[in-house]
Amino acid sequence: MSPELESDTVTDPNYDDEFDAIVVGAGLAGSAAALTMANSGLDVLLIERGSSPGAKNVFGGVLYTPTIRELTDFDDAPVERYVAERRFSMLSERDETAVSLRPGEWHEEPHNDSYTVLRGQFDEWFAEQAVEEGTTLVTSTTVTGLVRENGRIVGVETDRPDGTIRAPYVVLAEGGNSLVSEGANLKSTETRENVAVGVKEVLEFPERDGVIEDRFRLTDESGVSYHYFGEGAVGDAFGGGFIYTNEDTVSVGVAYRLEDAATHDQSPEETLNAFKSHPAVAPLLRDARTVEYSAKTIPEGGAESIPDLVHDGAAIVGDAAGLVLNNGVHLEGTNMAVESGYYAGKAVADAVEDDDLGELRAYPRALEGSFVVKNLERYAWMMDAVESDRDLLFEDLPRAFGDASTEYFRMDRSPKETHAENAKSAVLDAVGGWTGAAKLALRYRKVVT
Repeated sequence: MSPELESDTVTDPNYDDEFDAIVVGAGLAGSAAALTMANSGLDVLLIERGSSPGAKNVFGGVLYTPTIRELTDFDDAPVERYVAERRFSMLSERDETAVSLRPGEWHEEPHNDSYTVLRGQFDEWFAEQAVEEGTTLVTSTTVTGLVRENGRIVGVETDRPDGTIRAPYVVLAEGGNSLVSEGANLKSTETRENVAVGVKEVLEFPERDGVIEDRFRLTDESGVSYHYFGEGAVGDAFGGGFIYTNEDTVSVGVAYRLEDAATHDQSPEETLNAFKSHPAVAPLLRDARTVEYSAKTIPEGGAESIPDLVHDGAAIVGDAAGLVLNNGVHLEGTNMAVESGYYAGKAVADAVEDDDLGELRAYPRALEGSFVVKNLERYAWMMDAVESDRDLLFEDLPRAFGDASTEYFRMDRSPKETHAENAKSAVLDAVGGWTGAAKLALRYRKVVT
């Protein structure tokens, strides 16, 4: 059986009981699981509903690669740029207050394992690594349910004719919109408060060679990761905006809580257009035209929303397991997806070798001991804290810092001492004086300690 069989060449393959494991979804988590199992000698079927891996996948733009580098010959990976600068900006309606980080070490290999990528290209390459190790990839095929026998999950139902496919183990890497897992009662549907909606455009600059390098101060293959929050980024919503530089394009978008999209009647398209027109953002995107538009939901429930990861022959990985960290400073998910796929793949391989279903429990144990769960638990408090300080962090402080910077550097006939006092007062008034500032610092001390 060729590992390169695809739906456009085989209309009704008989794959029943031909494989040790089935992976649902050829995103980062699914391909990591398939590759790990294939490297262990397992026969793996990787099922992707898109026409190719990555065709249905959406993310902001930065891929974190430590584990991918260990699993593959990463020198051949289709990355766009390495991230040489991180910038965090507070936006009021017309002001920007920003902090920019450009460590010299990020220019050196392996560039802090942080790269911008285009998922359509990268996911296809990553899945190919699994195929080269023996995984069978089938595309344009939707998994519609799970097969159970004697209380155990033993395969999947698909939308192909006679589309039942049996295998001893199933890895569910179906993303945040996890209809199969939810339909099989392996996890509950997440509440709107714990889900964000993200929209992204990929923009190009027609006939403008070097414009990206000039506007973002780039050299060679370096790139930037810009993050924005405040009312100037997403209006009244709880979230933020972003800009990432690719080789010949930029990715720009916003992500904010689904609850706000519903209750504030704030559409993603309107929010993105307002962000792109902000005085701090518009000059970076001037004369660009949209070549791609995409949207997705993002799980943001944190550690408390992680479902049971193992169910009688099935394991849940990646976004389907809620493995996303977004605290405003750290915006991670790609590394967590790959790590979960890797550990799930190892657990399945051990279970097949020992013919012991119980070995699958090694997956959640390994994940709990990894950076994935540890990071989610470390910042579990933060979403609630930010929500309680929402008006302060997203409206009052951006305005106060804008007013303070205007006042501090004001050029008139008053002494500098007057401007400094006025600037200080603008910030202290926003946070409730020195007492309020001390409480705010105490509340968020875990971000840096």
